[in-house]
Parts: sequence; structure tokens; C-alpha cells
Amino acid sequence: MLDGLVVNRMTEAIPWHPHDGQMKALKFLIEHAAAGLFASPGTGKTSVVYAAFEYLRRKGVAHRMLVVAPLRPAQLVWPKEAEKWQDFRHLRVELLHGPKKDEALARDADVYVINPDGLDWLLGATKSVTPAGRTAVSCDVAGFRKLKFDTLVIDELTMMKDPGTARHKAIKAVLDTFSRRWGLTGSPAPNGLIDLFGQIFCLDRGRSFSPYITHYRQKYFLPAWTGYGWVLRKGAEEEIYERLRPLVLRLEAGDYVDMPELIENIIPFDLPASAQRVYDALEDNFITRVGENIITASNAAVASGKLRQVASGGIYLDAEVIDIFKRRPLKPVNGRDWALVHDEKTELLWDLVQELQGVPLLVAYDFKHDVERIKRRFGEDLPVIGGGTPTKRAAELEKAWNKGELPVLLGHPASIGHGLNLQKAGNQVCFYTPTYNLELHQQFNNRVQRQGSVHKQVFVHYLTARGTVDEIIMQAIRTKAHVQDLLLDALKSK
Repeated sequence: MLDGLVVNRMTEAIPWHPHDGQMKALKFLIEHAAAGLFASPGTGKTSVVYAAFEYLRRKGVAHRMLVVAPLRPAQLVWPKEAEKWQDFRHLRVELLHGPKKDEALARDADVYVINPDGLDWLLGATKSVTPAGRTAVSCDVAGFRKLKFDTLVIDELTMMKDPGTARHKAIKAVLDTFSRRWGLTGSPAPNGLIDLFGQIFCLDRGRSFSPYITHYRQKYFLPAWTGYGWVLRKGAEEEIYERLRPLVLRLEAGDYVDMPELIENIIPFDLPASAQRVYDALEDNFITRVGENIITASNAAVASGKLRQVASGGIYLDAEVIDIFKRRPLKPVNGRDWALVHDEKTELLWDLVQELQGVPLLVAYDFKHDVERIKRRFGEDLPVIGGGTPTKRAAELEKAWNKGELPVLLGHPASIGHGLNLQKAGNQVCFYTPTYNLELHQQFNNRVQRQGSVHKQVFVHYLTARGTVDEIIMQAIRTKAHVQDLLLDALKSK
């Protein structure tokens, strides 16, 4: 049952025996009312939070905990962790999701778990547009206080990295109603240190970096030469680290538990001539607009998306694409809104699956037509976890995968990147469509590369078209990873 009381008492629980890293994190959370736990997957941070809350609850200084988490972890991870351990299964856990969430909130419990989309309902939020065109959010703070939450946990703190979003503005309105605020993430700076402000504000309400994002930018950053984004001022990196160190604990799973080694394998290929012409036409159109100075960050992302689609093998037929190719129109597939450009990646994927000889392969896709093209080759019954996949179905596929029953499982990084443990059967991952998003990229790999794997190594294969945006993405991911690694290493060296 996913609505209402989610913890049952049917399974046999086991004692919680924390490793050294968990003990370190437990002490840190107990001693810090505002704390960030930057812990890589596999460190067992969910059980650490339960342990810290239970300790404080028994001391009489904590009573009710609100956990804000992505939907799948909210439905699967937090209830399971409470049920799994003898030390925490007495805690009453309610899931605030679905048509019965009002009933769940009305029941007396110790822990309430909600996904970010439910915050408007819980906080009584209303939205309006300011004269400047920005979204203003007001909340029923007095009504929320009556719920008597004293501990806030934001699982995947990067959900709050942008202070301009409605969800950040909503949670900001009630931050001072909590006596302690803890944030969890393994990827705190997926796009650079600029992402830290919104996350840290949710913990300390501006004490580390000022209450205002403008002050944070002015102090530590300069505008990028492109006019979009920000670059660090000289010497600002170490200043940021110093401000963070008292507030954040870094845990690396490999320091405390056995983790499989990650091995990357680039599988390059050349676009067929016909596909190359489509790619070149789209790229020329983009470059032309750059020369005319009509590119914005948003439509640059759209242009990049089109190039990524072609590199993978298809293209959505929106008005712009139809206009570009009106002389030599692209033909829609079976009346759908996309056109087939090439099948090179699909054939490479097929070859990889044949080479693995039944070893389970987890495949990351990005576009819906990626799935359609892959299914044309592999069969319509190919299992997929993506947007709209019910939680029950995802749990069934997770179980089947870990039993070794699925030779291939397709997953969208945004849907599969949190809450699923897929380390028990396979050690093979393939990015059919590489993603710019470092957090999603790392979290997808971490579904397989985590504690409990029986494998010594995890292999990640990247299907990349030469001379295309695929290669640019791979370089961008490595650059972002380097910036984030510097941050995490600095925090770890405390």
C-alpha cells in the first residue's frame, strides 16, 4: 500500500550495525541542527537519518520529522528502510501522496514523507505573478506550524539548488518552523559551485553565503564571457570550501565499504552520410542564429537537444525542423511526430547485448522515440522504467532485474536515478543517449555501482557519434565532474 501508512510488520527485520562512516555521520547530524550530508550512494545515509532522529526523539528534543524526497525514494526507500531495521521499525511512517494524503496527514506518526510536488498542498501555497513577471509564492505558515514538525530532511538536496523555483520559495517560507534541517545528496554541484547557494540556504537560512543569491554571485563569481552563467572569481573556490566545512560532512562509500570499480568504455561510430546531412543542416541553422545574435540560453538548449536526437537516431518534427527540411522533408514514422534518421546506435546496442550473452544490461535513454526505435529492434515487450511508470511496476522490474531475469532494462535517468537498487545482478550500463546532467549521469551509474554488488567492476558503455554533440557532452560531463570532485575532496579533507 502506497497511500497512507506505508510501513508493515510482515518481514523479518535485522539489527542495525553501522559502519565507521555511518557512525561519523550519525554523530555529525546529532551535533548539528543545520547539516549537509554529502554522501555517495551506498553509504546508508537513510538509516543514519533514522538513527539520528530516533536518538533525538528519545532525548525528547525531536518529535516529528518531515522528509522531502523524489517520488520513488519517497514511496520505496524511506518506508523500506524503516521496516528493514529492528532499531527503527517501531517508527510510524506516513506517505503524503495520492488521493488519501489528507487522511495520512491526519494520522499520528513520527515520520511523514512527501515528494516536492506535494509541497504546495502541505504548505497551503498560493502563487501569483509580480509586476516584474516573477512567480511569488505565499504559504499558510500559521497552519503549517500547527502540524508541529521540528525536523526537516531534504533527500536529494539538489532539488532546491535554484532559489528562483516555486518549490524553493515555498520551503523557504517555513524553514524557521523547524528546529533542525538536514540535507542529503551525493552530487551537490552538478553544474558547478553556483548550485550550492539554494541548497545551503535551506539548511542555514543564509548564514554561510548571505540570504541573497545576488550577494553570493557578486562575492564569488563573474559573468561568463558567453553572457550566460557564471565563472568563479580567482581564489573564490577555497573561500567557498571554508564557508561550507562547518556545515557539511562528506562521506565516500569506497572509504567504508567495498565498492566495484567503474570502468568506462567509449563505443564510437560515424553517422551515415544521410544522417550527417541532417545533422549538418541543423547545426548550420543554429550557427546562423548565433551570428544573428538571437540565441538565448533556452533555445540554445533546444538546438542542442535536436542535435542530440539526430546523433541518437531520430528527430521530433516540430515546426522549426519541418521548415528547415521543407525541400527534402523528413518522413514521420507510422504517422508519429518523429522521423527516423539512422539506426546505427540501435545496431550497436544490439551487438553489445549479443556480446554480453545474457548478462543484464541497464540502458539509459533520453527521448521517447529512442524507446520506440529500440523496441522496433528488440521487441515491444522490452521493459522500460520512464516517466509515467507506476511505482508498483518499477518495483516489479527492480525485483526481476536483481534476480537476473531481465537481459535488457531501459531506463530514463530522471526516472531511475533515485530510489532503485539494481546492484544484485548486473554490472553493465550503457548510455544510448549521453546526458549533460552530471547528477542524473552519476545517479544512473550508481543504481548498479553500489554497496551489495557481487561484482568487482562495473562497466559503463557510451555510444557516441564522432564529430557530434555526443563528444561535447562527454567532455562536459568530465569537466563538471572535476569541479564537483574538487569540492567533495576539499570537504572530505577537513
